[in-house]
Amino acid sequence: MNKFQRSLATAFAAGALLVNTVLPVFATTTIVVSGNGTDSNNTVDASFSQTTSVVQSNDAKVENKVDATATTGGNEANDNTGGDVSIDTGDADVTVDVANTLNQNSAEVDCCPGGDVEVEISGNASDTENKVELGMESRVELWQENEADVENDVDAFAGTGKNEAKDNTGGSVSIDTGDASVTIDLSTGANWNSAKVGGSGGGLGSLSALILGNGTDSNNTILLGLGSGVLIAQANEADVDNDVDAFAGTGANEANDNTGGESSIDTGDATVDVTVDNMVNFNWAASDCGCLLEDLLLKIAGNGEDSQNKIELKESGSLLEVFQGNCEDFEQGPSSLGEGHHRNDCEVENDVDANAKTGDNSLEDSTGQPGGDPSIDTGDADSTVDLSTSGYSNVYGATPDWEMPDWSGFSFHFSFDLNDFMEWLGSL
Repeated sequence: MNKFQRSLATAFAAGALLVNTVLPVFATTTIVVSGNGTDSNNTVDASFSQTTSVVQSNDAKVENKVDATATTGGNEANDNTGGDVSIDTGDADVTVDVANTLNQNSAEVDCCPGGDVEVEISGNASDTENKVELGMESRVELWQENEADVENDVDAFAGTGKNEAKDNTGGSVSIDTGDASVTIDLSTGANWNSAKVGGSGGGLGSLSALILGNGTDSNNTILLGLGSGVLIAQANEADVDNDVDAFAGTGANEANDNTGGESSIDTGDATVDVTVDNMVNFNWAASDCGCLLEDLLLKIAGNGEDSQNKIELKESGSLLEVFQGNCEDFEQGPSSLGEGHHRNDCEVENDVDANAKTGDNSLEDSTGQPGGDPSIDTGDADSTVDLSTSGYSNVYGATPDWEMPDWSGFSFHFSFDLNDFMEWLGSL
């Protein structure tokens, strides 16, 4: 696990990830029309409707400006007479670590009714008219939106050079610099949505509709209407601007116009290591709502002569709508989600200047002992830039087969979570 993933794990464990568990259920319902007298007219009209709306929205604006400088150079040893002259600098190291972790939504919602429903018309006398109308509807709406505006401006300088030893007389002159090192680790992770609807493993409930043992010439009717709908809308917008200037230098030293001894310049190494990692805009959603009831029993039995008995079941089916968009502006519904168009300010822009320098040294017009040669010996100059951007990913359906990371026993409420998602992304 890299540093960025460790920072995410820390943030999640600290509660930065919002986990909502909502379980819409219908309580146990029993409707009985029984034991009514001759020529009576008995009607039950019942309607049960449940809507669960989960709205999660984050808006983050982060601006980091870092100026870091370490220098041991800029020394002068000029116009000395009578002995050796030396400048010996120590090392200069700059380390900058910036990690931005923001905007995570996670929700789990159960879409199926969990109670038992029983409707019975029984034991009513002759010539009665008995009717039950029952409507049950369950709707789940889950809205997730993230907006992140991140600006990182990092200036880092480490220098041991720009030393001067001029116009010295009487001995050897030497400039010996230490190493200069700049390390920048800049990570931005923003905008993850995780939604799971259904499949919680809870009881789905049962429905029994019975017309039993009613008298002659009775008219018995049960009308049932069942329906469910699921809407998942996920939208992300990330505007990330990284501006990195990194310089490490041990050069630009001068040892000129010296008389009487050897003159030398020996520089240390200059190293620049810049890592920029952007991970933005991920949506994951799964829905398993192909159910309304686990068990269904419809029965007409033992009714009298010339009775009229009817059970009518209308099941409107399960309507599933899934909207996933990165750099989309969903304009309908809560949290400005709905039908989308491209946003103009959703982009990742990286501007990296990395410079390592050991040269540009000057050793001129110096006069030494016979046989003594002026020398300039520079260290290595090494500049490494590792820049990666991943994201803009929409996944609907099965979770990829990745291993669950071990984070000291910390786990979320349901099997899929953003920790798995981050581990998977890090393996790409």
